[in-house]
Amino acid sequence: MLRFLVLTSLAAIGKKMTANTMHCSLHYYFSVVGGEVASPNSWPWQISLQFLSGSSIYHTCGGTLIRRGWVMTAAHCVDTSRTWRVVLGDHNLIANEGKEQYKSVSRVYIHPNWNRNNAAAGWDIALLRLSSDATLNTYVQLANLPPTGQILPNNNFCYITGWGRTQTGGQLSALLKQAYLPIVDYQTCSSPLWWGSTVKTSMVCAGGSSNSGCNGDSGGPLNCYVGGRWVVHGVTSFVSSLGCNTYRKPTVFSRVSNYISWMNSIMG
Repeated sequence: MLRFLVLTSLAAIGKKMTANTMHCSLHYYFSVVGGEVASPNSWPWQISLQFLSGSSIYHTCGGTLIRRGWVMTAAHCVDTSRTWRVVLGDHNLIANEGKEQYKSVSRVYIHPNWNRNNAAAGWDIALLRLSSDATLNTYVQLANLPPTGQILPNNNFCYITGWGRTQTGGQLSALLKQAYLPIVDYQTCSSPLWWGSTVKTSMVCAGGSSNSGCNGDSGGPLNCYVGGRWVVHGVTSFVSSLGCNTYRKPTVFSRVSNYISWMNSIMG
């Protein structure tokens, strides 16, 4: 099954940066085909997940701040033991703009049903306990999460966000990007001409045309406009190995509303 998928955490060489008084080389695992650069801090729950290797820091995935001390991301981003840190309030990954908050991760909780050898089975979700609570302000805010079981209708207005490539194998961007990805309902997305049986009811499809997630958008949010506010309905999971913005192969997300009870049981 996995030969038909590519998890969106493949590497591309980045640029040297300075962050939190540490000189680092940043290797980007990038995202977002199409779309445009977001206004700085317009998605204030978006985080950059990074890891320490030697004396270098590497950006690897996105994520979502859901409580002051908790971040939601994809299981496949954190199923290898590393020294992790979370950067909140970021926009330009290669510049320290004075709005960032840097937090180490004290514990990783991966969904117990996650199988790294079978991403198509689903359960691609994890929680990160931060070493200290985030300070909420204009640049750092909590995401709204959906109620348990909520499923959005076809074409619901949503945006994917992440730091990324403008096309498969294309140029990198250090700035947070956003791209319009309308919901593709399960009946459509699971049909033979789309994803077929690869897509499960615990997943959300969005896009399927010129815009998509791509290498490195993993773990980041699918932000959907529901009831007059932005709600994070998805955690970026995988795209087609044929190319990030392959026609009728929309970006696939873990459906957040399927995991509310599990997350509450972890966070208390």
